[in-house]
Amino acid sequence: MTRVSASAPGKIILLGEHAVVYGQPALAAPVTQVQATATIDPHPQPGLRPSLRERGVWIDARTLKRRYRLDEARAGDPLAAAIRLTFSSLQLPVTNHHFTLTLDSTIPIASGLGSGAAVCTAIVRALANYFQFPISNLQVSNIVFETEKLLHGTPSGIDNTVIAYGQPVYFIKGQPPQPFTVAQPFHLLIADTGLPGPTRIAVGDVRTAWQTEPERFEALFRAVGEIVRAAREVIETLKVSETFRVLGDLMNRNHDLLREMTVSCAELEALVASARRAGALGAKLSGGGRGGNMIALVAPETEAAVRAALGAAGARRVISTIIS
Repeated sequence: MTRVSASAPGKIILLGEHAVVYGQPALAAPVTQVQATATIDPHPQPGLRPSLRERGVWIDARTLKRRYRLDEARAGDPLAAAIRLTFSSLQLPVTNHHFTLTLDSTIPIASGLGSGAAVCTAIVRALANYFQFPISNLQVSNIVFETEKLLHGTPSGIDNTVIAYGQPVYFIKGQPPQPFTVAQPFHLLIADTGLPGPTRIAVGDVRTAWQTEPERFEALFRAVGEIVRAAREVIETLKVSETFRVLGDLMNRNHDLLREMTVSCAELEALVASARRAGALGAKLSGGGRGGNMIALVAPETEAAVRAALGAAGARRVISTIIS
């Protein structure tokens, strides 16, 4: 066995978050400007017997500043779950393997960019590469979905899907993902509030609100679904600037509905408002909300102004990405 690595991108939800948990469609796309990487180093070197301290599978999660053995992982540890599930999928025993799995990531944690799903996707692909087993996108997605349950409670499945497939997808829970065609690339700025986005809490709060006011929230979810379907049609036919304005308007309307679901916050509202005032064609929160990231649709002539406005409004980090 020799050293191997695998990487996975972050992701953003373009439209449809929260409603997607309740059967409505969502659009999501990978963000390749940020990546999670898993590297496997066998120990010791080939031809040598491992020492006592080298035996077993070690997890070196650098972003979390934790190093531990797989058999000593805490209950519910998603990294350990990704390893064990991959061994099971490859029909290999976990015992009698000796290596260190090192994890690095440039994806901000708890920010709506899919850091957990990306790290686990990188783990699954690195293990498949290490043991030279072919593995499909669907297998990767299914394994990572199980780890998402540990992280988020009742995930929609969109994070693991878009990251495992590595392309923009139209997603409905429980159905095969549908890659969608982007007729003309469009430019987004992703701004980080600097606040952790507690996806599990936000999803749980929306569920509680839905159970309390089912008719109201079903209407909100249906309205989001209509926006997503309209946005997919727009994206697949984007040709002129006026069409981009239609997409921007749909983003704005989606954000308004998310605000009604109570998943926005003062910091997100400040960034969204600043982006729109600076010339963004549309702006909305992206992900679970209550912190994390927002996205702004920009044109070449407005990018600099919107970026400056986001910084002035408190964005900790602004990432530029092209959806294509």
